[in-house]
Amino acid sequence: MTNTDDVCRPPAEGVPAFPPPPRAAAERVRDVRTMLGREIDCWVATVDPATGAPHLIPLSFDWDGAALLLATAERSIAGRGLASGTGVRIALGSTRDVVMVDGAVETIATADLDPAAADRFAERTGFDPRQTSRRYLFFRVVPSRIQAWREENELRGRDVMREGRWVGTDG
Repeated sequence: MTNTDDVCRPPAEGVPAFPPPPRAAAERVRDVRTMLGREIDCWVATVDPATGAPHLIPLSFDWDGAALLLATAERSIAGRGLASGTGVRIALGSTRDVVMVDGAVETIATADLDPAAADRFAERTGFDPRQTSRRYLFFRVVPSRIQAWREENELRGRDVMREGRWVGTDG
């Protein structure tokens, strides 16, 4: 049983308020860009083209400042889903610091990707699809919409990118 006096009491001095106050749009954009540049793994949601069932898989990625680069086996459910043109949703962060990315997917054969981009992907992720015995494809995801929130109080204003343009910033 919870004592309601404890629940309603303000935090002790020096203890941050929970939830923290909502971030301004520019701060959220800055935080998202930092996370995209720092993180290596994400959750990728696609649709299985054969069954229409949703499919969720963890994949590594590289962010070049404009797009996420992913790689997976060509014949995998994720590979077929990404190549199908039905779109993608990517999630990263924790449940208390969520970033959701929706975007258009470009399929790139391993041999057709610029070697510098493939080298950067391999260096950042620790995995080089060019060195596997299975046929892999690269997928370039250009975000059209990005959302970010930490708590319920940030649900309003969670769009930090709309139609490929950052919200609340000059760039």
